[in-house]
Amino acid sequence: MRIPILKLYDCLLVSIQWELDDQTALQFQEDLLHKIHETNANGVVIDITSIDFIDSFIAKVLGDVINMSKLMGAKVVITGIQPAVAITLIELGINLDDVHTALDLEKGLEKLQQELGD
Repeated sequence: MRIPILKLYDCLLVSIQWELDDQTALQFQEDLLHKIHETNANGVVIDITSIDFIDSFIAKVLGDVINMSKLMGAKVVITGIQPAVAITLIELGINLDDVHTALDLEKGLEKLQQELGD
């Protein structure tokens, strides 16, 4: 099952609506990077509100997706991080120092627009 990636102006919006398995996470990584390249997107908002639990592999893939997106020139905002997910990411040492976060999708879009200077 593929995660939909929507284009809104010069940004991409992703709302992950179910717990990720390893294959879906890797497919998402590939799809997002291709979509950034195809659209020349300047920013990405990834909403993970629906994810209550994250394992070490999915956490690594999420961290990799963020870093790869930044390498391609897209600013990333993560929204809707649940407490258990935040704890897991920190405990696993996933580096999110330069990643902007917001409580919900609306605030995430606002933050991304501020970062992009619009």
